[in-house]
Amino acid sequence: MFDRSSKSPAAGPRDAAVDLVSELLLGMRLEGVHYRRLQTKAPFGLRFETPYGRAQFHFVAHGTALLRYADATPLSLGCGDAIFLPRGGAHDLVSAPDEPSCDVDRFETETLCGNVDVTSACPAGCPQDESVLVFSACMNFDLGGMRPLIALMPEVMRADTLLVRQPEIEPMLKAMERETCTPRAGSVGVTARLADVLAASIVRGWVECGSDNAVGWFEALRDPRLGRAIGALHRAPGRNWTVAELAAEAGCSRSLFAERFQSMTGQSPLRYLAELRMRLATQWIEHERQPIDIIAQRLGYASQAAFSRAFKRVTGRSPGMVRHGSGSQRAAE
Repeated sequence: MFDRSSKSPAAGPRDAAVDLVSELLLGMRLEGVHYRRLQTKAPFGLRFETPYGRAQFHFVAHGTALLRYADATPLSLGCGDAIFLPRGGAHDLVSAPDEPSCDVDRFETETLCGNVDVTSACPAGCPQDESVLVFSACMNFDLGGMRPLIALMPEVMRADTLLVRQPEIEPMLKAMERETCTPRAGSVGVTARLADVLAASIVRGWVECGSDNAVGWFEALRDPRLGRAIGALHRAPGRNWTVAELAAEAGCSRSLFAERFQSMTGQSPLRYLAELRMRLATQWIEHERQPIDIIAQRLGYASQAAFSRAFKRVTGRSPGMVRHGSGSQRAAE
């Protein structure tokens, strides 16, 4: 039981910011769309074209590989390494920095069950001691109202950087290695669930470590006054907030609050609120399939028409287009 008495040490600004982000991350959605157990051997070059809006997870269960992405220096991956690409995008797993790559979908693939495939990129066979085993997952990754965090995350996030702070990750990595290298009844299902948990742990670790490059936005949460106002917006996005009311939440004057909010986040408070509402609306339309009139009410709009106009003004699409696009994507999967 936690002791929250007056004798407990007071949380510092950093701890308060992490607590607030943790609270706001309760709406995080991270679920596998497609899993793949991949076996290959050197020389190899595998191309992954992860669609925009999806994340990619890779775990090396046996052997070694290089991750080649964008214009960055190739990243060396060894046995037991797990990485998460929060924004997905085109990237390669290769045996050497200059090795040409081929789309992974072009290799011989067998569907084990549902959304889990086994791919062999060893035309002449893979002796166990020479093989490279990788378990990959393409994932839906949505932070709802906290979606701006995704744009601030590094292109590649590694699990091994979190072992000191999150020692519970190590047994998960070892379990994933065992399940991938020695298939048993139900192994693919167990490995898929471990991939989901590991990816979520990597995201959590990044948040708890201060969010690296998310300086301006995270600094706003660390600010005791701005943090209170941002927290209030996220807890009640449907309230008809005014800048004066938000300043009262922050405990400062209206002008000082508006100026500080703009300088720290790059947006006015009401613009931030408008975008927050539309991020939540998009999540509720795409993932929860809520009726648009109900979403309009939840977000404080007097009518569905008023909500639809605001949605299109912020996102450039109508709510109906988002719902139709989401339905088409689900059908394709």
